[in-house]
Amino acid sequence: MNVHGKHYRTIWLKEDDPRVVQIIDQRWLPHKFVVEDLTDVDQVARAIQEMHVRGAGLIGATAGYGMYLAALHAPKDSLAAFMEALAAAGEQLKATRPTAVNLAWAVERQLAAMEAAGDDIEERIQTAFQVAQDIADEDAEACRRIGEHGVQIIQEISQRKGGEPVNILTHCNAGWLAFVDYGSATAPIYEAHSRGIPVHVWVDETRPRNQGARLTAWELGQHGVPHTVIADNVGGHLMQHGLVDLVITGTDRTTYTGDVANKIGTYLKALAAHDNGIPFYVALPSSSFDWTIQDGLAEIPIEERGEEEVKYIQGLHNGEIVKVLLTPQESPATNYSFDVTPRRYVTGLITERGICPASEEGVLGLFPEKRQS
Repeated sequence: MNVHGKHYRTIWLKEDDPRVVQIIDQRWLPHKFVVEDLTDVDQVARAIQEMHVRGAGLIGATAGYGMYLAALHAPKDSLAAFMEALAAAGEQLKATRPTAVNLAWAVERQLAAMEAAGDDIEERIQTAFQVAQDIADEDAEACRRIGEHGVQIIQEISQRKGGEPVNILTHCNAGWLAFVDYGSATAPIYEAHSRGIPVHVWVDETRPRNQGARLTAWELGQHGVPHTVIADNVGGHLMQHGLVDLVITGTDRTTYTGDVANKIGTYLKALAAHDNGIPFYVALPSSSFDWTIQDGLAEIPIEERGEEEVKYIQGLHNGEIVKVLLTPQESPATNYSFDVTPRRYVTGLITERGICPASEEGVLGLFPEKRQS
């Protein structure tokens, strides 16, 4: 998407050195635009763990490139030692963010591809390079298609409103910054904007890390999409007063039965939307489905992060980015990063193959190859 008028992806190989992976270090947005170089798997793991990169699709793409860097630095004296190092790198990466299913998916895809590449180590390194590129390209293309399918929902609402702006509420950042390009929840919004369909986005601030206020608002502004930042607790009030036409969120893991794990607070938005008869859609590429579990509440691991994210807030003060303590120093805090929205509150899932009900039959209808015998 656009940054000061120039197209960027969120992750790419350095133009003059394909042994270096470059990312947008999202910790400094919206106040600084910083490009960071990653040269080994330790740096990649740190970037994922400390949220230099975040979001389901981008975490997966970063893990794919991390496995490529691991292959570059793995021992070359024997194939067994090479693959042992790759397996260890995969475990290191998978341990960084347990909820996002794209992470393990990308690691396992890399390992399987290298196993199938033959016994030549250089060939396996080239395979890791190509798979990393493929994961990134496929993520961007899937999100582009999500936009093409999801824009139909916005267009229908626009027609019913006689061309008045469609008010869309989103939570956290499921935009371009959470994927390689386009985003999931934002892809239909960007497509509507490009087609001249008037839209306005209510942007939840999304405590505790404020990815809505910091990231979603920034990228919408860069793209010229009308938007307003709101406190997390304002959404229900807006819905009660007819100021929200549609809710679209992303997801870090969705079961094939339709339960949705997403940034903490998503469940509350789904409840408010249900109570007010407002459609609640979840946008996701198929890489964010977990095809192994049925019950999201019981089976999806919920990441708990450090209490400092709740107790402190980051912002710009006198030209410097600083952290400020919000709470009493001695007060403890708990930081659950995700919640699970049961399928009954989800109007539909927007995927690269189309829109389906949030149900086993709905999902498997779009992805029949995943049916179990």
